[in-house]
Amino acid sequence: MKVIVLGGGLVGGPMALDLAKDNDIDVTVTDISGDILNRFETHPEIKTVKQDLSDRESLKTLVSSFDMVVSAVPGFMGYKTLETIIEAGKNVVDIAFFPEDAFLLDDFAKKQNVTAIVDCGVAPGMSNMLTGYADHLLDKTQNALIYVGGLPEVRTQPWEYKAVFSPIDVIEEYIRPAFYVENNQIIEMPALSDPEFIDFPEVGTLEVFNTDGLRSLIKTLDIPNMKEKTMRYPGHIEKMILLREAGFFSEEPVLVDGHMVRPLDVTAKLLFPQWELAPGEVDITIMRIIVEGKKDGKNRKYTWDLLDKYDPETKVHSMARTTGYTATVVLRLLKKGLFDQKGIIPPEIIGKNQACVQFVLKELKQRNIIYKEIISEY
Repeated sequence: MKVIVLGGGLVGGPMALDLAKDNDIDVTVTDISGDILNRFETHPEIKTVKQDLSDRESLKTLVSSFDMVVSAVPGFMGYKTLETIIEAGKNVVDIAFFPEDAFLLDDFAKKQNVTAIVDCGVAPGMSNMLTGYADHLLDKTQNALIYVGGLPEVRTQPWEYKAVFSPIDVIEEYIRPAFYVENNQIIEMPALSDPEFIDFPEVGTLEVFNTDGLRSLIKTLDIPNMKEKTMRYPGHIEKMILLREAGFFSEEPVLVDGHMVRPLDVTAKLLFPQWELAPGEVDITIMRIIVEGKKDGKNRKYTWDLLDKYDPETKVHSMARTTGYTATVVLRLLKKGLFDQKGIIPPEIIGKNQACVQFVLKELKQRNIIYKEIISEY
């Protein structure tokens, strides 16, 4: 099978390396950056193509010669990239966190006989899949709550935060409105709202806040109460609100020395060096998923906890592992024919198939990404 990975950066690169471990998968990586592609020189089993992925006609021509596509492009170009892949008639696993509604492409994907797995990372991604899985197991689901965060293991001032993907995509979490469900009503709140504290084993006390992480779950699952919150070290919310309210995250251009610039672009440019993990620096990914409801007349609660760390052996950061390997495992799921539903498929739809969920959890465990499950009745 020939697979092309669109984007060879901090997450796309590890995905390509993971896929290349399979003898029956021929992997190609494409990126506009020659520096990124040069990283694969020591991996002759991976082919590279330098290309501007925003050129839709060139992209369509490129992916047409492959059996399957993995999209790891930045969120701002994710929707159009997905649309082009579907137009080419190729099955795709997509981790791009784009703001548009992917379901607008559902009819098109079905017409093209394409399976497009979207939001297939850690959260959204595994958070959706396990929520969908619990909802499938319960007779009636009442509550779903997701806490997730990626953090440096060592806290350093002033930010106490590091990112392994585009700062602009991180900033989206601080400016994009958050939607959650309360008593069957969809509630819209600003990002960074409803702060609270949570104690997480082996990490300590963290602050959590509303983010736009439910996404497709609002449409696909009939759960009266659902919420997703992001976790950071205490004090981070105040800093981000200050930057946001002062206009540093604004997308409206301003005039600076005769040039129109977007404050968001300048902020991202300044923050990236400060948020970039140093070689060998340990990051952690933490997540807790809690789903409650009724089973056989009793109250039942499913809880999954994830605590993952940077892998010093492979030198792959945790956020890249937990995000990227979810996508590569799901690609193998499609490759084996274990799931073949057509259209736009968020991970919670896969979660309704117990065999698929067990396959994914087993494959992730082999990569030392372990979701600890607790089932309780009361």
